[in-house]
Amino acid sequence: MDEDTLKALVKLTQEGHLSSLEERIASGDSAAVQTVSSKHFGRSGDTLLHYAARHGHLDIVDYLIQRVGMDMEVCNNDYKRPLHEAASMGHHACVSYLLREGAKVDSLKKADWTPLMMACTRRNLQLIQDLLNHGADPALRNKDGWTCFHLACREGEPLVVQQLLLTRPDVWRTESKTGRTPLHTAAMHGCEEVVQILLERCGYTPDCTDSCGVTPFMDAARNGHITVARLLLDKHQASPTAVDTVGAQPVHQVAVTGQQEALCFLVRDLNVDVDQRTTGTQLTALHYAAKEGHTSAIKTLLELGADLHVRDSKRRTALHMACIGQHADTVRTLLQMGLRDTEDASGTTAQQLARKADVVRVFECGS
Repeated sequence: MDEDTLKALVKLTQEGHLSSLEERIASGDSAAVQTVSSKHFGRSGDTLLHYAARHGHLDIVDYLIQRVGMDMEVCNNDYKRPLHEAASMGHHACVSYLLREGAKVDSLKKADWTPLMMACTRRNLQLIQDLLNHGADPALRNKDGWTCFHLACREGEPLVVQQLLLTRPDVWRTESKTGRTPLHTAAMHGCEEVVQILLERCGYTPDCTDSCGVTPFMDAARNGHITVARLLLDKHQASPTAVDTVGAQPVHQVAVTGQQEALCFLVRDLNVDVDQRTTGTQLTALHYAAKEGHTSAIKTLLELGADLHVRDSKRRTALHMACIGQHADTVRTLLQMGLRDTEDASGTTAQQLARKADVVRVFECGS
């Protein structure tokens, strides 16, 4: 078969035109059929069976396996099987068919992802139940140490999370290679219902930390998920002043992400010290907000009572940090607020840290 014909076959498969696909393939000789059954296309190395499964065309999947004789375990360049493709796109009918035909339920694609893991990136409970009923192992881990339970908690579908816990009650006892639990994942993504389930049915210790010392409460706060943060406080006795491995508390982490509502929540509702310093470096939330260029967060911190002139262990002010981050608007705002350029412990002024042209111009123009 020539390249134009092969391209036409791919298009017909993707669009689900079974009768036209049959006609094209039947018009060739046995060698042509053999070419179709073993041909890998493009950089991905997909076969017609991959395309059919990805687009959910069950009739074409059946035709290619039963009539053309394609191997249902054929891999593309990422080691994806057709089952991976169908599961990742939530095509339950194709998944059920492939499983009935004997597809390997726990086959691994690149990075050690199973079809169940890929299915858990969707919210198709019936599909996930089918994989579990065919023996899919929910405890398998990919190269990053994630299980399907991490993924289900990230997606935030309570029924899927409950099904996995029903199938394997201890599935929650898992950590990624960086020490992150499914509770971290659910909190980070603001999945309140899932967090509630995890707190009620699983045995996570309060303020469990990942390899960076980050707690689920920190994850919730720094991503602006106030209701989840409150839930962790009320139901899990989380600490709003826990410290990570670099000595930063939630108030510092929230300043990094510029979450103004979370800053107000920590300072006004929980009475966290707005000028709380990190251990060692003595940085405050104001320093972090300035380095990241979060001008609105700086204004919020000042409204909350932050000291504009506070210095860290190197005697740097927020103005130094804004210049380190090369944020012209933040530098301008700090100068307009009355913060003056001074030397740090090494004798370096904020202006001397300015590198980008627009930051340099702020000083040259006197704000």
